[in-house]
Amino acid sequence: MADQKHTKEVLTVLALCILWYVISSSNNVIGKMLLNDFPYPVTVTMVQLTSITLYSGPFFNLWGIRRFIDISWKYYLKMIVPLALGKFLASVFSHVSIWKVPVSYAHTVKATMPLFTVVLSRIILKEKQSWKVYLSLAPIIIGVAIATLTELSFDIIGLISALIATMGFSLQNIFSKKVLRDTGVHHLRLLHILGRLALFLFLPIWMFLDLQSLIQDQELFQSNGYRVVLLLFLDGVLNWFQNIVAFSVLSLVTPLTYAVASASKRLFVIAASLILLQNPVTATNVIGMALAIFGVLCYNKAKYDANEAKKKQLLLPMSKNSSRFNSYPVLNGFHNGSLNVNSNGRNPYFV
Repeated sequence: MADQKHTKEVLTVLALCILWYVISSSNNVIGKMLLNDFPYPVTVTMVQLTSITLYSGPFFNLWGIRRFIDISWKYYLKMIVPLALGKFLASVFSHVSIWKVPVSYAHTVKATMPLFTVVLSRIILKEKQSWKVYLSLAPIIIGVAIATLTELSFDIIGLISALIATMGFSLQNIFSKKVLRDTGVHHLRLLHILGRLALFLFLPIWMFLDLQSLIQDQELFQSNGYRVVLLLFLDGVLNWFQNIVAFSVLSLVTPLTYAVASASKRLFVIAASLILLQNPVTATNVIGMALAIFGVLCYNKAKYDANEAKKKQLLLPMSKNSSRFNSYPVLNGFHNGSLNVNSNGRNPYFV
């Protein structure tokens, strides 16, 4: 019975990972096709935020995800609003990068997220990493540099946009960990809150930037209006569904397995975009992409080992001179009298 249960879990995770990879690849390919015909990245972002807002509420209620959130207005303005701002800007710049450069190159640049995470965590949270973590960043930097130098469709706006988007997602990961720890809000409820807030906050900006241009762009809708509307709908649905599947995978596997699966997903997206969109690449370009993804895998392993080492240190008994109460091991997630609601800090909705 135990073997049957284990086999069933492995097959479930495998099926979900394949589904995740297919949905993510389809979302990126459709997003590229959409932006080629419809050069309005802010509108594409707003459609995705609308999808999160419309679909998440009913679906999460049916799924039984808790709704109660005790967040003060002060904390809401201090943490939630900036997170919504970051989500919107990171999404817009991500779409600009996919619009300006090939999907394969954009995702190679996004592989630099560990670099941004390490640097920003050091500056903001004063976190120090092990030498293995710092060393694992080298192949990422070298790989991205090689891919950039050999990219046949290089565009400086696309590169800068991809870097800004990657930095934005890194900041979201850092501050979302704090929100999850401070409030105990469910991962997907936070996704819903941020999507809905970003949608309403930036609706006036969208109206100012894109609405008038869309009204005047009659030729676009006369030539391929149905195609654009269909691609917008599919892009919004796939982007939302991608987050749901990612969370499902995360709930079934360890943090390291999820990190490896996420890096493998990026490699799958790059390969799928090269095959389906047929953008020209060189052998050196492919080597750079592969080296960057390999660096991400090394970083995930080094980071996991560092976290495990910290846990073992916390579980060690106190000195003999300590009180009887202090001689007991420190419980995981409970230290100095405060419960760490989400001590592993995993974030499935920034993918």
